Amino acid sequence: MAGMKVITDERCVNYSQAGHPERPARVSSTLERLRGQEELKIEWAKPLPVEDEVILRAHTREHLKRVESAEFFDGDTPAYSEIADHAKRSIGGALHALKAAKNGETAFSLMRPPGHHSTSDAAMGFCYLNSVAIAAFEALNAGATKVAVYDFDVHHGNGTEAILKDQPHTAFFSIHQHPWYPGTGATDVGDNCHNYPVPARLPKEEYRKVMLKALNELKEFKPDIVAVSAGFDCYKRDPLGQMTFEAEDFHWLGKQVRELGVPAFSLLEGGYSTQLPELIFAYLKGLDGK
Repeated sequence: MAGMKVITDERCVNYSQAGHPERPARVSSTLERLRGQEELKIEWAKPLPVEDEVILRAHTREHLKRVESAEFFDGDTPAYSEIADHAKRSIGGALHALKAAKNGETAFSLMRPPGHHSTSDAAMGFCYLNSVAIAAFEALNAGATKVAVYDFDVHHGNGTEAILKDQPHTAFFSIHQHPWYPGTGATDVGDNCHNYPVPARLPKEEYRKVMLKALNELKEFKPDIVAVSAGFDCYKRDPLGQMTFEAEDFHWLGKQVRELGVPAFSLLEGGYSTQLPELIFAYLKGLDGK
């Protein structure tokens, strides 16, 4: 397997709101950690440009216009100046990660804002445009026969589910705390959206079993590419979750993704603890077989 590629653009740290958990340090601190280490050989890359037609496979034109005009969304999802540019670069990071995975590279998009709560016509939960769903459609458009999305964020990927529901040649697998924000994901939806709700503070050994069950069912789908919504808020000390994973569990999860034997790429969703850089580093080491 070729090397590790991390896609980022430091302009993504240029927006913030005092006290908001989705803050610039999520990326800036992780960049500092990854640049200062010597265990992984990282090739750094920039997001690809994104055409509107690619976004409109997953979103309505009206929604894209609302994001571009930065109309009010909700208290969690502020109408930051230039948020459309930031959200489009997050998509571009996912698209570059997809391209790298197809070339046999291990790829991670280290960008903000996240995307998995954004539905076709609404921004919510810190998310404006759904990068992972857009990347899934792009993979199909570029010739993939089956695309799976694996979402291990502590919060259910309701937007990804809503966009991919009953879409041919796609499957969605989400492991998430329930009941918890956004309140969805208690049961499977449509023919292709598979949910694995777990109770708060489930012992991590049991939590790993649920993660594996979802991966095994993903394998049965036989995708030729896998997109991973990598949310590190299932860490046991994350302020926005109540779960039990530690750094070693993210390393284990990275290894499981690697061992799928299918091209896979990951993009940052949640993760709000000060330990996020270590958690991402552990996951990348697992992906890289270290």
